[in-house]
Amino acid sequence: MQTLLDVILPVFLVIAFGYVAVWKGVFPASGVDGLMKFTQGFAIPCLLFQAISKIDLQSSFHPGLLFSFYAGAGLCFAAGMIGARVLLKRDWEDCVAIGFCCLFSNSVLLGLPITERAYGVDALTGNYAIVALHAPFCYGLGITVMEITRNRGAGVAVLGRAVGRAMFHNALVIAIAAGFVVNLSGLELPKFADDALSLVVRAALPAALFSLGGVLLQYKPEGDKLAILMVCVIALGLHPALVFGFGSALEVPKDLFQSGVLTAAMAPGVNAYIFANMYGKARRVAASSVLIATLGSVISIWLWLIALG
Repeated sequence: MQTLLDVILPVFLVIAFGYVAVWKGVFPASGVDGLMKFTQGFAIPCLLFQAISKIDLQSSFHPGLLFSFYAGAGLCFAAGMIGARVLLKRDWEDCVAIGFCCLFSNSVLLGLPITERAYGVDALTGNYAIVALHAPFCYGLGITVMEITRNRGAGVAVLGRAVGRAMFHNALVIAIAAGFVVNLSGLELPKFADDALSLVVRAALPAALFSLGGVLLQYKPEGDKLAILMVCVIALGLHPALVFGFGSALEVPKDLFQSGVLTAAMAPGVNAYIFANMYGKARRVAASSVLIATLGSVISIWLWLIALG
């Protein structure tokens, strides 16, 4: 119970503040849009750039951790697609969008603050390794499968352009790539520039959590109960269970193992809805899944923290 009070509830209370503030009109919905653009387009990219530029690549990018997390994510994507097709009789494009909801954990807005509160700042090394590949892997997989589904006769060049456009217009991907360039080149930012980045970084997670609460107010649960339930079970249960199993078998170091399982246990991120909205498919399922899984993750994260010891 103490873990629930000390680690999980503070993070979700900030989300709740944002939700209630917009619900009661204390904070305008337009302000949430601006705050979300600030966090997603500037503050979080600064956080990721700074972290990746300084991280020890050799120790953090552990093959066992990355295989455990992304093999689990890929299997969950397949499970969501097949489940939507076989059990729910959805068309293939809907199936891809639903599979993406099962694939895309909220690795930044929830994964980073939860792991930090549970295990400390030094434990975020594994999280940053996962986050560095998260958007490229998830968007790369989701967009490729969706474009194949939509344009079965399209050539490799057409698919490549579609994936490239989506990937390299993403501020998070650009920031991560820039961080790798600085890290691998051995360059060091001037202290005044690094200090300025640090000021922005301090605002990133609190502002992002508050804005996430305001955004969730827009995602009112409607219909598609079986699809939403399936997404929640796969995202909150199957993915972390797979990472737990793979990580145990591969003997991933404890701190990285904890980061991998906890990140996998996070609810689908807002990007799940962005992806569905981008293609106009399964938007109601994606929106409702983000809201309901985020609420449900209060308990599931607590249970996984207990399992991790």
